[in-house]
Amino acid sequence: MKVLVIGGAGYIGSHVVKELMMKRHEVTVFDNLSSGLVQNLFPKNDFIVGNILHPEDLDEAFAQGFDAFIHLAAFKAAGESMVIPEKYSINNINGTINILNSAIAHGCKNMVFSSSAAVFGEPQYLPIDEKHPKNPENYYGFTKLKIEEFMGWYEKLKGLHFAALRYFNAAGYDPEGILYGLERNPANLLPVMMEVAVGKRKKIDIFGNDYKTRDGTCIRDYIHVTDLATAHVLALEYITGKKKSLTLNLGTGTGITVTEMLEATRRITGREIPAEYVGRRAGDPAQLTASSELARTTLGWAPQYSDVNTLIKSTWNAYKKYFNVAD
Repeated sequence: MKVLVIGGAGYIGSHVVKELMMKRHEVTVFDNLSSGLVQNLFPKNDFIVGNILHPEDLDEAFAQGFDAFIHLAAFKAAGESMVIPEKYSINNINGTINILNSAIAHGCKNMVFSSSAAVFGEPQYLPIDEKHPKNPENYYGFTKLKIEEFMGWYEKLKGLHFAALRYFNAAGYDPEGILYGLERNPANLLPVMMEVAVGKRKKIDIFGNDYKTRDGTCIRDYIHVTDLATAHVLALEYITGKKKSLTLNLGTGTGITVTEMLEATRRITGREIPAEYVGRRAGDPAQLTASSELARTTLGWAPQYSDVNTLIKSTWNAYKKYFNVAD
């Protein structure tokens, strides 16, 4: 299958590209390199430098003829979205509309979209399944929910087949060590702790220790990026084979607190990793864990690398390799 991966030079995108290549798909990466890295590109793939805010860039890309595309080019910092919502409106919403219009215009009607557990907001029950009410608590989650709705309308009106994959907390790095290009200005917990571990930051701020959880810090369901990549390929093959859309949650069903993740990272890295508890961050639910039963039954998907040790060790190995840190 000939696949265009929009955002394929990024953290998750590069792992998706690697998995597509392993399954013998023909891959072209489309990325503006604002957060993606040339280091994450594979030489055997075509690469288009383009911006989803420029319809002419997308038209030029889709004119090459693709069987399907994967959209991973949305901004994703939940905290930032509450401060600069206009940035997320322009990139996530306007950019996605540009992608949809260009894809449909060029006859590419199979789409995999990286959505988010942020569409749900504060959980009414756990683990969260696909039928859970959707009430985002941050603007980032709102943009993802709107994109899901746009895809639903394009399915009805234009014959789009899509897979919306709601990630919980993506973490980890390629277990084989081939990919180790690090995110620029990361906002997620594990890479921020790694930056402290290698000396790039002095400490980590932990947002809130007064939640109603076992140690007062937020509980999250961490899913290894390679497991996510596998789900993308399975979902792509499903929608192209079945000619029908699907929406799935991707997680492990178990959760770990921020403090527990910090203590495990200290143990595995052997670094002190200074931390300071600060006030809560707007839009952060106390606990998020996923039910991925539908992904298991529909795609035969199950996480293979999402245990805490593998998550942390694979990330630490990437940071050590990138920063040339000795054990």
